[in-house]
Amino acid sequence: MSKLAKDSAAFKSVLKRQDYTSWHSQPPAPSGASTPASPATPAESSSQPSPPKKKRPKTNVVYSQPADTGTGMNINTQLVYAVNHLKGTQNPMRLQDIAIVTNTPLDTDHHLLEKFKAHDRVIWDPKTDLYSYKHEFNFRNKASLLTEIQRQTRKGGGISVRALKESWKEAPAAIEELEKEGEVLVTRTVKDGQLRMVFWNEIKPTEELGGMQVEKEFNDLWHSLKVPNDVDLLKQLASEGLQVTNAEAPIPKAPAGKKKGKRGGAPRQRQVRITNVHMRGEIDLSRDYVAPAKQK
Repeated sequence: MSKLAKDSAAFKSVLKRQDYTSWHSQPPAPSGASTPASPATPAESSSQPSPPKKKRPKTNVVYSQPADTGTGMNINTQLVYAVNHLKGTQNPMRLQDIAIVTNTPLDTDHHLLEKFKAHDRVIWDPKTDLYSYKHEFNFRNKASLLTEIQRQTRKGGGISVRALKESWKEAPAAIEELEKEGEVLVTRTVKDGQLRMVFWNEIKPTEELGGMQVEKEFNDLWHSLKVPNDVDLLKQLASEGLQVTNAEAPIPKAPAGKKKGKRGGAPRQRQVRITNVHMRGEIDLSRDYVAPAKQK
């Protein structure tokens, strides 16, 4: 036992001389001024739970995208913000309200105000000093909407539902009501069935003239029919005494004949034209040059 006590005293003396300044965890403070606290043994330190690690806060910042800096400092960017806000507002607005909502210096920047007034979609009433957006269509009820659809259909085309919705937010609901009443014809998207184009229905649906919608029962029967494949189709046609319509055979073209006035055969050789007339009589230029044989 004396050896074990001696080893324990040596271990404690080593711990007292140890420098803790570079360690992450400092030793506990002494309970009294005179007697320092005894350090914990390895067995006690291993039994104590370690403090939980701090989790890093998760940020949803996309560093590949520019940060949203509001309306910006460029005058054209501020103009776009102001016009777009006025576009989404159905009622006229004061200049101070537009500047506060859009956070733009419309009421202080004279140059920006002049460009805002000169915009082709901005209407300024000098009597009331109010600003409003000039939409492509000007209506606020179902009757005026139907009148606008009739005017556009007489010109030879329909109207985009998106353009009508920009002028009046309740336009899609009013168009669906007019469709149920048989006043308009509507085309929809294939994917989700959203309203796309609207046309005026000139032929009103009646029992005598027609134009009524086909009953759902007939539609279901029509779509339930399946077209047979090629083999079964030929058998059914043969059982009914019918034949398959053959494609029209192409008419063969006649071979192209020889043109008149031209003779066949070998091509005609051109006559050699001699330009070196001063050498005529000395050298026959119509023949190929043959080098003279070397004398031995």
